[in-house]
Amino acid sequence: MKEKSANSVWNNCLEIIKDNVSAQSFKTWFEPIRPVELVGTVLTIQVPSQFFYEWLEEHYVALLRKTIKRELGNSARLEYRIVVENSNANTPSTVDYPNQNSGNNQNPEVGFPYFLNGNQIKNPFVIPGLKKINVDPQLNSNYNFDSLVEGDCNRLARSAGYAVAQKPGGTAFNPLVIYGGVGLGKTHLAQAIGNEVKANFPNKTVLYVSSEKFTNQFFDAVKNNSVNDFVHFYQLIDVLLVDDIQFFGNKEKTQDIFFHIFNHLHQNGKQLVLTTDRPPRDLEGMEERLLSRFKWGLSADLQVPDFETRIAILEKKMYADGIELPREVVEFVAYNINTNVRELEAALISLLAQASLNKKEVDLDLAKKIIKNFVKSISREVSIDYIQKTVCDYFTVPVDMLREKTRKRMIVQARQLSMFLAKNYTKNSLKVIGKHFGGRDHSTVIHSCQAVQNLIDTDQEFREAVADIQKKIQMSIS
Repeated sequence: MKEKSANSVWNNCLEIIKDNVSAQSFKTWFEPIRPVELVGTVLTIQVPSQFFYEWLEEHYVALLRKTIKRELGNSARLEYRIVVENSNANTPSTVDYPNQNSGNNQNPEVGFPYFLNGNQIKNPFVIPGLKKINVDPQLNSNYNFDSLVEGDCNRLARSAGYAVAQKPGGTAFNPLVIYGGVGLGKTHLAQAIGNEVKANFPNKTVLYVSSEKFTNQFFDAVKNNSVNDFVHFYQLIDVLLVDDIQFFGNKEKTQDIFFHIFNHLHQNGKQLVLTTDRPPRDLEGMEERLLSRFKWGLSADLQVPDFETRIAILEKKMYADGIELPREVVEFVAYNINTNVRELEAALISLLAQASLNKKEVDLDLAKKIIKNFVKSISREVSIDYIQKTVCDYFTVPVDMLREKTRKRMIVQARQLSMFLAKNYTKNSLKVIGKHFGGRDHSTVIHSCQAVQNLIDTDQEFREAVADIQKKIQMSIS
């Protein structure tokens, strides 16, 4: 009878495995495996990374156990040889781990540094020499529940956040998705949860990270060939707070790695808190599998605070800073700044700064003067749609034609002028402006603006037409 080899045993196992997993899973998780040796009924296989080993043990251990026993009998056992990068050598080294279900208890604890020939292999995202509980949570201590004024605008989100902080990973709010417009307190609430968890559970590992920072870390990890360390680090976290996840949109590789991190944390009872500027169902460029997971827990919105809540916010801010203002001034500011919390606080700071610099008492007259200018600068922005309508009314052309590919001179001129005015009167990017004109790219917008400027410089009749349209726009925002 022909003696079995490691290659023949593993190839037979692969034939069985191939029939039990999807083609993509087989290609991702089994094709990279290499059989190393067969000693008795113990088959050793080599896998490319620590993360790869953990994934197999977590998701495919039953299948592996079944196939290896079919080939080698009930006493069969699988052991792993893991490739690790050793900075002191020119070639990768390996670390041997037995199967976690083999009865051997010498496995390193998941998430901690492991050792090779007596030398610790450090995770680049963890401060050298410190255990995982010493990971800097990246939290601002000023963002807490005490400083977050409760109102109808945020009651659900605030209550859910507080419940999560009392029992992270142990409520139905996992993940907790907090959504709302700019300046309504998403970051404040997310960090308040983190600070409360640290106060209640000092030994838990909490981390606040913006989606931009997460993405940049991932790109650096890819560049430095340390993706496994990156994933390994994020698997350490007990409470992960990710801000502005809408910026993961259309970043397929970032979404893929976040999907695996999300799964690992959620399956292990860890807490996830995510913030975004819109409901999960409206997130663009996001994989369906991620969107479905965002819906597992609770989505809570933050709305614009009402008048009473705005007064409470101002009073809280003044109390914290040791400031007193006349009641009529506070009410005037709260009434006129009705956009978001950030603008409300900025208006108060502006008012106090002017009073201090000019050595004047903060009274209603000063408030009216300062806030009038402040409100004008922050809230009076004309829309692209309004600009299109104004231009089209002037030239007597249908607005819909601005989005068509027609080259008729009058329509082209109206389209170019609308782009020119949109660039001057709105804060939208060139890409966003182009989308409002039939999905044209930023280079088309740049060309249109240059063409209009050239006509303004050389054609008096056109220059006068532009001046008339600009007067109408100015009147709408004055």
